[in-house]
Amino acid sequence: MVRSNTKKLEVAKSDPNLLSVIVPAYNCKTIGHDLTSLKQYLDELNRPYEIICVVDGRKNQRDHTPELAKNINNKSTKVYTYKENKGKGYAIRFGMARAKGGMIAFIDAGSDLNAKGLGLALEHMKWYDADIIVGSKRHKASKVDYPWQRKILSFLVQKSTVFFFGLNISDTQTGLKVFRREVLIKVLPRLIVKRWAFDLEILAVANRLGFRKIYESPIELNYNFASNVGTDAVKNFIIDYFAIIYRTHFLHYYDDANNDRWLGDNNLKLKYI
Repeated sequence: MVRSNTKKLEVAKSDPNLLSVIVPAYNCKTIGHDLTSLKQYLDELNRPYEIICVVDGRKNQRDHTPELAKNINNKSTKVYTYKENKGKGYAIRFGMARAKGGMIAFIDAGSDLNAKGLGLALEHMKWYDADIIVGSKRHKASKVDYPWQRKILSFLVQKSTVFFFGLNISDTQTGLKVFRREVLIKVLPRLIVKRWAFDLEILAVANRLGFRKIYESPIELNYNFASNVGTDAVKNFIIDYFAIIYRTHFLHYYDDANNDRWLGDNNLKLKYI
């Protein structure tokens, strides 16, 4: 008999009543304020929660995001850091892997998004008995102030997303989303994208796997021009976008039959089921 030397990953039990909120952060001067105001808002919701902040590397010696985040000292907030910048998608998945909640959300750092959007998203989860709720800049009830260039890009992505993935969501890229844990258990092992097209990939794969109850909720966004999204990020997003199309419709990479091809990373495997 041949014995495997592969160490089995120990998995603990999740808490169905807990809300886990992931906050990815990179080169973010406002992270201390972001985490503090998020905690204050979640306290008002009167439900058990945890905040998981993942600092996605350090941009340079003047970037003090890790220190600013670790200055937040309370029982409900955990801060994880690693040295190398790996991308927003990687940071979110890193946090999700460590989330204990039956409901798992993420919200971008940077003070652009008002934390109240989480409360609205959670209400929409109840109303629609949804699999996923997507915070949307283009929702009729949203209060937004962001550049016209991004409005054009958002419109083009929405039309393409309906055509290629059958995903009728007006805004895939806003950094606020809520998931049922059952969705992430199925979806996360299949994902590849580690940077800006992560939002699209996770929604497209969930939809393909039959989690069709994906709805939008309003947000309040005030674009503060401190974003790390530049021209290169847009170019890389477009490349990743077409790669997702190729993997979906030509390679069928995300389908169960190809599970032996899914990329494994122990740092991204769920620690709670």
